[in-house]
Amino acid sequence: MFAVLLLQLGFVASYVGALHDPSPHRLSIAVVAPARVAPQLTAALDAVPDEAVRSSTAPDRQTAVTRIKDQKIYAAWLFDAAGSRDTLLVASARGPAAATAAEKIVGSVETARQRTLTVEDVVPLAAGDAEGLSSFYLVVGWCVGGYLVASILGISAGSRPANTDRALIRLGTLALYSVAAGIGGAVITGPVLDALPGSIWALWGLGALVVFAVGAFTMAMECLFGVVGIGLAVLIFVVLGNPSAGGVFPPPLMPPFWRAIGAWIPNGAGTSAARSIAYLGSTELLVPFLVLAAWAAVGVAVTLVAVARHPHGPTAPDTTAG
Repeated sequence: MFAVLLLQLGFVASYVGALHDPSPHRLSIAVVAPARVAPQLTAALDAVPDEAVRSSTAPDRQTAVTRIKDQKIYAAWLFDAAGSRDTLLVASARGPAAATAAEKIVGSVETARQRTLTVEDVVPLAAGDAEGLSSFYLVVGWCVGGYLVASILGISAGSRPANTDRALIRLGTLALYSVAAGIGGAVITGPVLDALPGSIWALWGLGALVVFAVGAFTMAMECLFGVVGIGLAVLIFVVLGNPSAGGVFPPPLMPPFWRAIGAWIPNGAGTSAARSIAYLGSTELLVPFLVLAAWAAVGVAVTLVAVARHPHGPTAPDTTAG
């Protein structure tokens, strides 16, 4: 009961700590302006307190749009040298909160310079994804399925498989479940609910990998720590993984701890990949898929090693009895 209490308090601390006070930190904004003006604008952005902005320059609008879609920057400030109305390019598909933060920051600088600002969304959200949370909740559902199926297998058939063959059967069952869960989630959020655009096949593959990675790691924790391993999986994937995943607020708006860990947990890696597949032309997928593959590989390896070192039960029929 004491361990459960700690887990519960950790849940509250993690979610409230990560989400209660979103503040931009090094939010990447590029400036598109003539050479004589650009240094002044980037200096104005860099002067925003608490390192809220990481400024850069872009030669033209098209380059800025490409960098936004390639996930190199969150926004671009286009200065109109012939007038007083500038344009801010944002991508709400990367997180409406980041677009709003960029608008507030650049808008305050514009007001101080007695200029006006028009906001243009170059990567808008789908009609069925009004708050931009569909990719996050899709990945959360996949993660829940992963650790639940591993937990159910452990509770019904023992935390640690009896031998390597049983472990391989359990991992194979998890793999089949992962394939089904991946296609199920992709179809529901795509054709059924029209919540996410993008390739169904790519989302299917992502989902299968997310579910298998989470399930295999949970299985490994059960092999090492028994039923306590389920609690450790909940700690990692629910208490730490969900609030740091970048679903509600993208990484530049989260506190340092959650910002640092989010991309390296399956929840965050999966959310980033799902958004990229849905909205951003499948850019920047290498790191998220490597992270997921690493969790899956560690889960499989630890499970097999734990079973091989501590087998229990008969591994072959007993032929010694008369």
